[in-house]
Amino acid sequence: MTTPNKPAPVTPVLTKRWLSPTSWSIKTYEQLEGYTALRKALKGTPEQLVQLVKDSGLRGRGGAGFPAGIKWSFMPPNEDKPHYLVINADEGEPGTCKDIPLMMADPHSLIEGCIIASYAMRSHHCFIYVRGEALHCIRRLNAAIREAHAAGYLGENILDSGFDLEITVHAGAGAYICGEETALLDSLEGRRGQPRLKPPFPAAAGLYAAPTTVNNVETIASVPFIVNGGADWFRTMGTEKSPGPKIYSISGHVSKPGQYEAPLGTTLRELLELAGGMKDGIPLKFWTPGGSSTPMFTTEHLDVPLDFEGAAAAGSMLGTTAVMVFNETVSVPWAVMKWTQFYEHESCGKCTPCREGTYWLAGILERMVEGRGTEADIDTLLDICDNVLGRSFCALGDGAVSPITSGIKYFRDEFLALCEQNRGAYVGAHS
Repeated sequence: MTTPNKPAPVTPVLTKRWLSPTSWSIKTYEQLEGYTALRKALKGTPEQLVQLVKDSGLRGRGGAGFPAGIKWSFMPPNEDKPHYLVINADEGEPGTCKDIPLMMADPHSLIEGCIIASYAMRSHHCFIYVRGEALHCIRRLNAAIREAHAAGYLGENILDSGFDLEITVHAGAGAYICGEETALLDSLEGRRGQPRLKPPFPAAAGLYAAPTTVNNVETIASVPFIVNGGADWFRTMGTEKSPGPKIYSISGHVSKPGQYEAPLGTTLRELLELAGGMKDGIPLKFWTPGGSSTPMFTTEHLDVPLDFEGAAAAGSMLGTTAVMVFNETVSVPWAVMKWTQFYEHESCGKCTPCREGTYWLAGILERMVEGRGTEADIDTLLDICDNVLGRSFCALGDGAVSPITSGIKYFRDEFLALCEQNRGAYVGAHS
């Protein structure tokens, strides 16, 4: 077992087919162990598969990190109502860009994972909810589904197992809120995407009021590898509480931005080495470990293990491992303002704290960045954040305040400088 401080190098798992010629075709997929896990899974029972995923320690790769096997076990064993598996491929968080490349380069790994997971949860219809702007991705998934049908991996009596499954790809309309699982379900049913009150939870009453499990793309794409390799093999990567490989999306001021697969627990220092270091040699200033909704880190956090426990212990969240890197040329208040404008625009408006809070936060930050801020604005920002955090209907509100509170925590002097600039201009005009 590797230690959190020094993860061992990992042979590509999730990305091993990405650079193969026509990696998205079923021919390439089958040449590289494709659909062998499905044959193996269908020889076992649903209960055995759920236990295998539990034993592997696989945690949700969509941000929350909830154990996938436990989530699967919430599905009732009886089939008096249809069971549904829904794949959250909305991916709308700023900086998050791992699922769409995965579906573009290796769609069959997701499809095989869907079939195995559906079998484990006694589901006969799976939906993949893709962000509507990702048109090429939607076409590639549909083509892969047609290939899987033709090969007998989808449809009725899959591989003579008696198990039936259909997969439907649904294009969303491009709303960030639909990344929240219950808003996604409302959108999938044809309604406006807004979070639902819980309970009931989706496992009891989800899509069409039937038992439903919602999983992230990367989570489900990991399943065929676990079936083939076993739980113990999966645990040789990552850390004890956060096992397995992970796709880290590195963007911003690095020499080679892109997707980097590494064991959970890898540090930013190690990821920067993979990404060729800071672009043009300009030093690092701040970064996000998991997208714009996770509290930012600074140069002090270069050696924080990027797993679920390590990021939390350091005061942030692993999120979707969307590592956005900013050098010393970037103004923190400006970056925070841009993120806040996004959250204001994407708030669904259902609850007052988020709808009103993001509006006022964006307005104050815009005024400060223009040089018209006051010192009292900093306290006002923190006060509004305190009123939004934990009080909004869903996690969008919590995510919206993270850049602001962490930005002020680590770079208060930059916010104060905007106020001093304002005060100097005022004194000069009235002297």
